[in-house]
Amino acid sequence: MAKRESTRPETVISIRDVKKQYKLGQIGGGTLTADLQSWWARIHGREDPNTIVGTDTRLWGTKFMALNGVSFDVYKGEAVGIIGRNGAGKSTLLKILSRITAPTEGEICIKGRVASMLEVGTGFNGEMTGRENIYMNGTILGMTKAEINAKLDEIIEFSECAEFIDTPVKRYSSGMFVKLAFSVAAHLDSEIMVMDEVLAVGDMKFQKKCLGRMSDAANQEGRTVLYVSHNMSTIRQLCDRCIVLDQGRVIYDGDVEKAIALYMDSSNVNVPHYDLVNVGRSTTGAGTRLQLQSLDFLDCEATVFPREKPVRIRIKWYANEAFKGVNLKLNLHRRDSTPIGITHPVDLGPTEPGQVYETTFSLDASMFGEGQYFFYLDMFEGVVGQGVCLDKPNVEFSFEITGTDLLVPQWHVGWGPIHFKPVIVDEQKRI
Repeated sequence: MAKRESTRPETVISIRDVKKQYKLGQIGGGTLTADLQSWWARIHGREDPNTIVGTDTRLWGTKFMALNGVSFDVYKGEAVGIIGRNGAGKSTLLKILSRITAPTEGEICIKGRVASMLEVGTGFNGEMTGRENIYMNGTILGMTKAEINAKLDEIIEFSECAEFIDTPVKRYSSGMFVKLAFSVAAHLDSEIMVMDEVLAVGDMKFQKKCLGRMSDAANQEGRTVLYVSHNMSTIRQLCDRCIVLDQGRVIYDGDVEKAIALYMDSSNVNVPHYDLVNVGRSTTGAGTRLQLQSLDFLDCEATVFPREKPVRIRIKWYANEAFKGVNLKLNLHRRDSTPIGITHPVDLGPTEPGQVYETTFSLDASMFGEGQYFFYLDMFEGVVGQGVCLDKPNVEFSFEITGTDLLVPQWHVGWGPIHFKPVIVDEQKRI
């Protein structure tokens, strides 16, 4: 009698009770001299001369559970979204799956090769050209030179970097970096793709192209995709299953819409203060030459503002070197991650090295419809589109707008995010 063929999906990732513990505070100053200076200062109760200005050292040595008993399975050909607030453990989980770090406890079984892109330029050598980095990444995945050659033209064409493919990647803009890095991860032979906020830098056209490529990888090629993002619209487009993390634990695993609803309900919009020193950054090198240290919503106990008053914000930032001019812009979104606009760049002027600056600015709340919003904050040098990113924390700065317009007593979410001024009739006559 013939054996019945099993229809059970093939498990490619199995995670069982995974925990990851970190110790807070600076570990190593980069050189033996700096480490000795820091040690000598600590045993004598003095201030560490190598501590970044504004860093809070009171919690140094405290243990933190980034992951606390995570368990789930991922099957072949699935596109799984992983969402959660900042600090929920998303990036830590992907680093463990990519074998960048090891779990403190628990077991992980992975069947197949993993191509990961955890931030812009991960795994790239800045001194090597784009072409050389393609070969290096392929070799790391265990591919032969002949196998890489077969994929080379496709990778270069998709990346839109053909003109610069023989230029050292240290000269690439952040946009070029993400295009080439994604193209390499998406086209080299691997059974599993691990992506963390990879579309945060690329332009809208390339984002759409990347989503299509990841969808094809899962649906047509049978590859497995794990995708972390704060952009719920891309989670909806790509994923057929979604996992919600909160404080290092899985609080939901299943339907995408239910997961997004749970995430949005758990996301607190009433946080008036953000400490930004130790949060993740959107691009490699961001936060080193210049660092955003904190952001505060002013004149409020919770970040809920009436349309009649401006939203006042104060940032504290540290310049590690002299700049001729630093610019700031906000990327605004609705609570469901729908983009609604980018502010004009704000010129903050020149800086001196080693100085801390405090900047206060305002948003006109009258243009918003009632509802919940967030923005990303971007500090850069140069002009929009061609500037060099200096700092961009991976943080959603959330706020809510309420209104008392007598003509529109309650704004309906379906009306959109813009609260238009009344239309003025210039002239009317009977003809």
